Amino acid sequence: MQIINPATEEIIGEVPEDTETSVWEKLNLLRTGQPVWAAKTVEERVACIARFYEALDREKTVLAETLTSETGKPLQQSYNELNGARSRIRYFLDHSARWLAEEWPVAEGPTREKIVYEPLGVIANISAWNYPYLVGVNVFIPALIGGNAVFYKPSEFSTLTGLHIRRLLYDSGVPENVFQVVTGKGKAGEWLLALPLNGYFFTGSYRTGRLIAEKVASKLAPCQLELGGKDPLYVMDDIKDIAQVAGAALEGVVYNNGQSCCAVERIYVQEGVYDAFVQSYTEQLRKLVVGDPREAGTEIGPLSRPGQLEFLEGQIADAVGKGAKLLYGGRRVNRKGYYIEPAVLVDVNHGMKVMMEESFGPVVGIQKVSSDAEAAALMADTEYGLTAAVYSTSYERAEKVMRQLNTGTVYWNCCDRVSASVPWSGRKHSGLGMTLSYQGIRAFVQPKAYHIRG
Repeated sequence: MQIINPATEEIIGEVPEDTETSVWEKLNLLRTGQPVWAAKTVEERVACIARFYEALDREKTVLAETLTSETGKPLQQSYNELNGARSRIRYFLDHSARWLAEEWPVAEGPTREKIVYEPLGVIANISAWNYPYLVGVNVFIPALIGGNAVFYKPSEFSTLTGLHIRRLLYDSGVPENVFQVVTGKGKAGEWLLALPLNGYFFTGSYRTGRLIAEKVASKLAPCQLELGGKDPLYVMDDIKDIAQVAGAALEGVVYNNGQSCCAVERIYVQEGVYDAFVQSYTEQLRKLVVGDPREAGTEIGPLSRPGQLEFLEGQIADAVGKGAKLLYGGRRVNRKGYYIEPAVLVDVNHGMKVMMEESFGPVVGIQKVSSDAEAAALMADTEYGLTAAVYSTSYERAEKVMRQLNTGTVYWNCCDRVSASVPWSGRKHSGLGMTLSYQGIRAFVQPKAYHIRG
């Protein structure tokens, strides 16, 4: 399998792909190692992950450079991702022992009762390319701490990063028969899904997530899906600093080139501040530096996949053909690599694909609304339910809108952020289950009830 740099279209490496036979061999290896790993104390498993935590910082230069070379994200954003991953791991290091400890709901009397949390067993972690460290550690870190063995499949667009993760886990004391990597494209994923595993955890698109859920449904094993979004942002007319809010919205749209499940993908602005917001947003958009992701100062690198260029161009053409106005951007950059200018459209509506289909790129439509009620109705008009943001000087007013939205996360005066302290979950086409917080620790274990008499 060839690894291609999206900034240059050059082949930067070749990785042997797994076969169906090798996938089964790795499963047998994990089956032998998981019970031994589970027999260790939580503290012993946490100690291994603590060494991995330190290794991510110690080797951050090579890790960041590799991540940028195969995904195209600006180098500083690769460093940011590593720092964010370490922050999440720190949460798991600090809190896992508490949430995995046995509990005694009834500690006295003729029949005592306790709850013990046991690992699921051998689980599949089918990960994503856009944030391979961040979405990866959400799964394989609490899974390992919980006593599971992990079958990890990195995306074919971030395989080198996946191999770095494997190397550092092994160096940190995680046994080879507890963590195995499957390399390859879609076929390798299909072989993984065919295995009799004890849990399936996927991060990616709704279409693929739905196929995975259908394939493993008959096994009655846990299946958790972290899928996409069409996340809205609403600007109320009481906002005073329009430039600041426009800048925050812009960052929510274009960070990581918009290749984020919780990126801002549609903006609604109340008519009293609409013109000022659009002007400020467009002015700030024009100043963004598009270029080589390895160069300091680059804010927008290439898209990670060539097919996404055609997809975004199609969304823009559909909108313009239906009456939208393209204020800026949307054109391919005349250089090697999968580059496209960040784009902003106005005069948009929900009859346009750019307002209804997930874009996963630096493209956004801005729609004028007359009231909070109209904004709430438009924000809710989606098959997705990941995040939604409201900007206002009044929390009480913003909360009335946020309470109406069927999303896993809401933001007041911020957007496009994830915290390890609270659950990360999606509703509707944005997924099933959750990661992060104590609930994300408990997602990788199963309770056993003890009734103790005598």
